[in-house]
Amino acid sequence: MSTTEAPPVQQGEKKPTPKRKAIIFLAIVAFLNTVGFTIVGPVTPFMTRQYISNGNDLALVVAWMLSIYGICQLIAAPGLGLLSDRYGRRPVLFICLLGSALGYLIFGLGGALWILFLGRIIDGLTGGNFSILFAYVADITEPEERGSYFGLLGGISGVGFILGPAIGGLLANVSYSTPFLVAAAITLLNLLWGFFFLPESLQKAHRISSIRLRDLNPLAQLGTVFRIANLRWLLLAGFFYAFPFASLQANLTILMKDSLGWNPTQAGLVATLVGIVDIVAQGVLVGKLLPFFGYVKLSIGSLILVAISYILLGAVAIVASPLLMIAGVILFAGAGGLVENALRGLTSQAVGPQQQGLVGGASQSMQSLAMIIGPIFGGILYAQFGHASPYWSGALIIALAILAIILALPALRVHQAGTKNMPQQI
Repeated sequence: MSTTEAPPVQQGEKKPTPKRKAIIFLAIVAFLNTVGFTIVGPVTPFMTRQYISNGNDLALVVAWMLSIYGICQLIAAPGLGLLSDRYGRRPVLFICLLGSALGYLIFGLGGALWILFLGRIIDGLTGGNFSILFAYVADITEPEERGSYFGLLGGISGVGFILGPAIGGLLANVSYSTPFLVAAAITLLNLLWGFFFLPESLQKAHRISSIRLRDLNPLAQLGTVFRIANLRWLLLAGFFYAFPFASLQANLTILMKDSLGWNPTQAGLVATLVGIVDIVAQGVLVGKLLPFFGYVKLSIGSLILVAISYILLGAVAIVASPLLMIAGVILFAGAGGLVENALRGLTSQAVGPQQQGLVGGASQSMQSLAMIIGPIFGGILYAQFGHASPYWSGALIIALAILAIILALPALRVHQAGTKNMPQQI
């Protein structure tokens, strides 16, 4: 990559204390990201149904919309992260917000099926908000503090996951377009507020000097990141965690219906339960457990609990027990919130300040890849090999995530030893 390295952080150099306005703004952006995404979720099939002639094609069309969004995010996220390493977090974040608002607006106005797809494509191409948010946090915090701040943003996002579907359902009583138009409006308001009040976080001394056009190639970027020894295994760990999670998202409601006979209202209550547990895990437990266990132990321990949750959920297909379902969901939501922030903090410590955006974009691309192929994988297993198979295979894939973290440790320790401002324990 044609970039020059920024000066290393000197021993004893401290990052500026996170400004209250900046943290509040980032928390609101995280909240609105999830509200904007979930507010339209319950309405998207009904909005799409108006533009297809055969109702039997609805599930396939909506699935393609989700896949195209993930594909666009996979393509664009590394480039957005790299651009933020060159020009700063602030302008790239504003581009992401503007793109999301435009995507919601186009989808809400509708008029034809291709217009709906265009809205999802635009939103996907500029959907790197979270990778930029986490790079911003990494800029203004010490390495040992990042997990707590990542957990704070994750907890705020969890509130959005609870409120978004309910808000979307209420607004749909006005019209199917209303949730999309409201999502566009609140995103634009957030952009305007940030324009006037959000300072830049990336110091000029820590920016890369230049970007070649081929550096924006997502495959080339992923190749570059994978050549960094202390990163490749962590990125794979994130992928192995996200892959079965994407499969779960695609068929958990179907499992509730097939094995327990639950209706959409009951499934919705489970989604609310997931959001509540996620808020507690990310907003409270992460900050308390990270100082005690460290990033590595918390990542591995939480992944073990996630694997157990998949085993419990798969058992519901054999023993139709609501208690097994609730126990599995609570364990998954709580442990998953810990895994995400511990892995994110560990990954952010694996590189210097000038590469936070690049790594954030690469991590998001790996998750996007998982979200593209995970649902297809889970659907095939569910239909062809039994309802328990996606979950039990998910537990095995989680074991690969644990192995990847273990394999990352030697390079991480070498990197830690050569970095003066790293905490003593990872």
